[in-house]
Amino acid sequence: FIDSKAKICAEIFLTVSHCLLANCHPDKVKKIYSNPQVFGQCRIWLRNNYPRAELIEVSSTAKAAEVAAGEQYAAALAGDLAAEIYGLKVLQKAVEDSGRNETRFLVIGNSSAGKSGDDKSSIIVSVADRVGALYKMLYPFKKCGINLTKIESRPSKKKAWEYYFFIDFMGHIESEKVVEALRDLGQHALFIKHLGSYPRAK
Repeated sequence: FIDSKAKICAEIFLTVSHCLLANCHPDKVKKIYSNPQVFGQCRIWLRNNYPRAELIEVSSTAKAAEVAAGEQYAAALAGDLAAEIYGLKVLQKAVEDSGRNETRFLVIGNSSAGKSGDDKSSIIVSVADRVGALYKMLYPFKKCGINLTKIESRPSKKKAWEYYFFIDFMGHIESEKVVEALRDLGQHALFIKHLGSYPRAK
């Protein structure tokens, strides 16, 4: 997103269910592959059923299934479609801890969506590594009465202790209070990029 011209134009929340996939007997599983998010969503089930299994993080559930298919006593946490694609057996379905296990997907396009009256926006911000910088980054949103729905930080990989903050908030980029908040934020930020404005998923 840092260098791309693509914009977020919609968000979708889908219910996701995870399965334990392998080509060995359930009692023979010694290693389980999946991505970090899935391990987090299945933590209690794993602790209760495979407390001694080695949990190995990979980039995606598809990769987990691919790797597990090539090992004798390995399993993957992935969707049942991965079992069909990689020739694995479904040892157990619905291993997620919560029955309301939803994953957010973003729809990417060439432009943001127009105002719907119930919108969200996403931006990337970088601020200086100094005392009070994070407070100054967040204060314009409080001042303008804008609700932040998500904040994540990632290293910039350009300079030590420099981070990018991915922020989602309520409101469209064209609304007056968002314009005011971003104008104030611009006085303190090293970098701001608008990733898109889009209708809030119901």
